[in-house]
Amino acid sequence: MSGYDDRDGLIWMDGKMVNWRDANVHILTHAMHYASSVFEGERAYNGKIFESRKHSERLKKSAELIDFEIPWSVDEIEAAKQDVMTASGLSDAYVRAVAWRGAGDDMGVASARNPVRMAIAAWEWGAYYGDSKYKGAKLDISQWKRPSPETIPCHAKAAGLYMICTMSKHAAEAKGCADAMMFDYRGYVAEATGANIFFVKDGEVHTPDPDCFLNGITRQTVIGMLKDRQIKVHERHIMPEELESFEQCWLTGTAAEVTPVGQIGDWNFEVGALTQDIAEGYEKLVRS
Repeated sequence: MSGYDDRDGLIWMDGKMVNWRDANVHILTHAMHYASSVFEGERAYNGKIFESRKHSERLKKSAELIDFEIPWSVDEIEAAKQDVMTASGLSDAYVRAVAWRGAGDDMGVASARNPVRMAIAAWEWGAYYGDSKYKGAKLDISQWKRPSPETIPCHAKAAGLYMICTMSKHAAEAKGCADAMMFDYRGYVAEATGANIFFVKDGEVHTPDPDCFLNGITRQTVIGMLKDRQIKVHERHIMPEELESFEQCWLTGTAAEVTPVGQIGDWNFEVGALTQDIAEGYEKLVRS
């Protein structure tokens, strides 16, 4: 398959459809230099984007958190996403919405006079972790930690917050791992580079309290599934030394969906019955 800049198709950009190869920005776009960009990753199943409106609402909120306003309403974003799905001709697709401060009168740290721009694209994208859904993903442990809420707007899905995630994932892949688990600034278990994390012990589920990282939409969906199954869920701070006592582990995210974890560093986990049940249940839910 060609690179993401060289494909057939259409991309919604600032209110109109443009040819895929023409969906470009100027080199002095503010977001390229100062990371003034927010985005959403979404999946469509059978022609319907799962939790579409929640993603659009979060996109708007993320922009507000990094001090700009997207000049399209949630309803307009929803309509644009449907237009992209129709134009793509895909029923199962990954949908990427992104908004950013563009090129304009400002080219320093401040950019209040620059226009806010937005684009939406859709493409085919299979399992994020390949065959890990069946045998369990292998995770490295990142040297980078999720920062304190006093240093960043940690609940925004902002491009700049993923810099250490990219670095962590590159390091993990160099070691033959699928991803990396990150601790937070206090040393608690936080998340993977692009997915939330869950653990199982004695039939109950434990997951980090998202007080300094994104409370994922898939994470919230899975917690709802667990509660529907009368399974107790502990949202709390988890210390590294607790990892040895957990029996099962999985990741959640729009791209990851529900992916079992077989190993994190020196700790091993089984792809157990509960993990399989949640993964299969999620597959059914998103297509219902």
